[in-house]
Amino acid sequence: MIPLTPLRLGDIFGGAFSTLGRYWKQLIGVGGVAYGGALVVMAVTVVVAYSAVSGHLDTLFSLSGDEDPRSSDVIPVVIAFGAIWLLGVVSFVIATAVMHAAVPAVLQEAVLGRPTTFSAVLRRACSRVPTVIGTVALTFLIAVVPMILVVGGVIALVIGTITLGHDTGAALWVVLGFVGAFATAPLAIWLMTKFSLAPSAAVFEGQSAVASMRRSSRLVRGDWWRIFGISLLSMLLASVASYFIQLPFSFLGAFSGLVGGSTLGDDPNPASIVFAMSGYAVIMALGALVSQFIAAVFPPLVTGLLYIDRRMRTENLGPALAEAAGVPAPHGTGHGPTYHGPR
Repeated sequence: MIPLTPLRLGDIFGGAFSTLGRYWKQLIGVGGVAYGGALVVMAVTVVVAYSAVSGHLDTLFSLSGDEDPRSSDVIPVVIAFGAIWLLGVVSFVIATAVMHAAVPAVLQEAVLGRPTTFSAVLRRACSRVPTVIGTVALTFLIAVVPMILVVGGVIALVIGTITLGHDTGAALWVVLGFVGAFATAPLAIWLMTKFSLAPSAAVFEGQSAVASMRRSSRLVRGDWWRIFGISLLSMLLASVASYFIQLPFSFLGAFSGLVGGSTLGDDPNPASIVFAMSGYAVIMALGALVSQFIAAVFPPLVTGLLYIDRRMRTENLGPALAEAAGVPAPHGTGHGPTYHGPR
């Protein structure tokens, strides 16, 4: 799928597209299990939450503009929506971790030109999900301080902009906003790039989360800008593809919403509103699922190939890959480290 020598930009993106073309069944299968499971969990959670607070929702929707809602009605609804949001975040984090583990598992065979099966990829991915989640969580925790400062700076900037003509201290808010955002955003980006190869190291080498992050830091050293640029380009391409994929779903969803809305009476209850808009929700969920699959597969493919490229550049991995694949070693290289397949 790729030359067994240090990779150029075209080699990396060509290898990513070639891997998608050859192993799309395995990747789509794992993605369907991961994100389909997350959607099922979300659907069940919504149904359970709605059945638990439907009476409170009816009461809230029946209030006139002059009536204030009672806390006994508001609190259960807020708790229900909070539970839906929390479980949704956890479900999709796990699903994304499965994909981040599945992509390197596929690449382990793709770089050698060997076939693999859906069940083998799923087993390999599931076995490494806790470690991959650990690398993502630790990276987030490390970068969370500058990220919070970035958000705080943006909030300060917004506050200062709104009150600029009314408050003599608004200029200070504007300055704090710019300084907070621009001073801390580079640190967060640097940390995220520094540990970007950790999921690939966790799957390829079977290391722990902390060891994988240390491994990523060593591999990124000396090539930060190149890895950052290629990773950013892959995310931009995935975002553009996701946008165009979502467009037809958006049109279908809007049409379904109009049709469902036309069936409502003059004074619909919450249940009829939910039923009428269910088509729109299903179509948009399918669009989000497909676009999320692209966003969750292509950038990790590129990152995985960057991991392999850095090992070929710094550890002379090419000859070991050639030996494992049963092809002649790349010209001008000596014997490199032994390549270990899936463990």
